[in-house]
Amino acid sequence: MDKLSPDQLQSLYDTALEKLLVFLPQLFLAVLVLVVGWWVVRRIVKVVEAGLQRGSADATLSRFLLSLLSMGLKALLLISVASMIGIATTSFVAVLGAAGLAIGLALQGSLANFAGGVLILLFRPFRVGDFIEAQGVAGTVKEILIFNTIMKTPDNKRIIVPNGPLANDNITNFSAEDRRRVDLVFGIGYDDDLKRAKAVLERLIHEDERSQDDPAPLIVISELADSSVNITTRTWVQASDYWGFRFDLIERVKLAFDAEGISIPYPQQDVHLHQASNRQ
Repeated sequence: MDKLSPDQLQSLYDTALEKLLVFLPQLFLAVLVLVVGWWVVRRIVKVVEAGLQRGSADATLSRFLLSLLSMGLKALLLISVASMIGIATTSFVAVLGAAGLAIGLALQGSLANFAGGVLILLFRPFRVGDFIEAQGVAGTVKEILIFNTIMKTPDNKRIIVPNGPLANDNITNFSAEDRRRVDLVFGIGYDDDLKRAKAVLERLIHEDERSQDDPAPLIVISELADSSVNITTRTWVQASDYWGFRFDLIERVKLAFDAEGISIPYPQQDVHLHQASNRQ
């Protein structure tokens, strides 16, 4: 290979220096635009968030829109910075499109989760703050993001559920209605006074201010079981009072039955031994 002459080396050096001097300001400006633009994007997202809060927008829809807005603005910022340092945006967008197609084929599950998130926002089977049961887990909805929904269990565990399966499965929303019915079954012995037991249950239910009279509480004999007469109670309460009323009524019934001499049977077996007579 022929060696470069000093004049050729000087020419290459001058060309490289000239291009570097042209590129460095562009690079510095691109970095400056990236830093400032990133800050501006965050400010825009915060301003939009404040506007949505002032307008009392739905929390579920607000967080989803803010997430989309942030990702879209950041993508536009990156494309603008790429064009500033000499990358052709048309080629860049074409490459992104091809890469997006390949990634989309590889990440079909993620696209399904995105579609599931859109369906959840459109049909609103639940909102942020609702207590739901789905996909084998139960908890309070904290956030609905683009690809998944974040829930918190009553014992303070954080659960992340993909939106795709969540939108296509059964969902039990315990917060959708203002009222819930508390169904309880109490068993008493066959020798106990049935009318007195029903009167005790009726008194305890009506004494609790959380119970509602419309519809009126229902107290009926639901089953003549093997070792007990089962009495079913059905009482309507506010959804927020459900667990408190349920736990309190169970405790008060046990104490009242004990005070009234009403037994609560439990499974047991009686074993009878018969002594065989001696035969001569």
